[in-house]
Parts: sequence; structure tokens; C-alpha cells
Amino acid sequence: MLKDFTKGIIKENPVFIIVLGLCPALGVSTKVVNSIGMGAGVIFVLLGSNIFVSLLKDFIPEKIRIPSYIVIIASFVTVVEMVMEAFIPALYDSLGVFVPLIVVNCIILGRAEAFANKNTVKSSILDALGMGIGFTLALMLISLVREVFGLGTITLFPIGNFSGVIEIPGISNAPVRVFGLAAGALLVMGFLKALFNWVGELRRVK
Repeated sequence: MLKDFTKGIIKENPVFIIVLGLCPALGVSTKVVNSIGMGAGVIFVLLGSNIFVSLLKDFIPEKIRIPSYIVIIASFVTVVEMVMEAFIPALYDSLGVFVPLIVVNCIILGRAEAFANKNTVKSSILDALGMGIGFTLALMLISLVREVFGLGTITLFPIGNFSGVIEIPGISNAPVRVFGLAAGALLVMGFLKALFNWVGELRRVK
């Protein structure tokens, strides 16, 4: 059971190891707050879709399996979209089209087809949590590098008198703007992927 949870965080991290869901990973990772919001939405949708697919796997005809999964996923994405728009409009505007695009996120459909469709509800819940947390941590790592070097800030949710923006001394006055662009996203993703590959090789050698 523990393996079902932990594999998605490190061993089978959806972004750095399996390399799925790169569209939102690169598109919304300009600020840390965006990554937290997107990650939370993906965890909710993953959890809901995995539970329902696992519960209904014996009742869904083989011929309409994939369309049925998409309908289930789309229902949970609609809930996420409506909640974000109602309660966190600033975050909803920042994420833009990437919120409804969760429906076609390869991670969610892939876990429904490869795991939830063949396992118990309990295992599917652990798999969804592990994959969702792994995806969120990957997004946060990419966005942290991009925002710190590209803007010289770390943006979180505002609380009370805290504006939510932490300025990094020395970098905020002269940031490397390319990290905030699409090219910067690809560069950061490439270097982090190389780092994960290198660590994986070291573990295999040992």
C-alpha cells in the first residue's frame, strides 16, 4: 500500500520520470502560487476520478471505457473551475485556459486507465494522492527556479498584512528575464530532468 503512495512522488514522478502533464507544468510555472493552485486542482480531480473509476470499473462497458473516464474527469474539473472562479478569482485568471485543460491531462486519464481500472478503491486513492503530490512538488520546484531567477520574487497566497510576495535581495533588481519566458521553462525543465536522471543512475550503480 505504501508503494502505491510513494511511487508517484519520486520513483515514478509524473513530470520528471514519466514525463506527463508537461503542458501545465511549463505553462503555469511562472509563479509558485500558480503551481500550488494547479497542483491542488489536479490532486482533487485525480482523487475523484480514481475513486469513481475504481468503483464503476465492473459496470462500464469496454467499448465506452475511455469516453466514460473523460466524462468523470470533466465533471470534477468543472467543480474545480467553478470553485476557483468563485473563491479565488485572481488565481483562476492567472491559470486561465490551463484549468479546463485538466480534463485532457495525460496524468489523470493515464492513472484512470493504467491503475484505477485494475485496482481497489483504497489503492486508487493512495495512487491518486501520490501522483498528485508528486506533480505538485514538481510544479513548485520548476516555478521556484523560474520565479526566483526570472523575477527575483517568491509569490504565495496573501494572508493578513502579508502581500504574498517575497523579494529576493540582489536578484529582484536584476532578474534573468528569460526564465519567465517559454524558453526559460524548457531550459529549467531540461536541467531538472537531467538532474533526476543523474540521481537515478547513481542509485542504480549503488
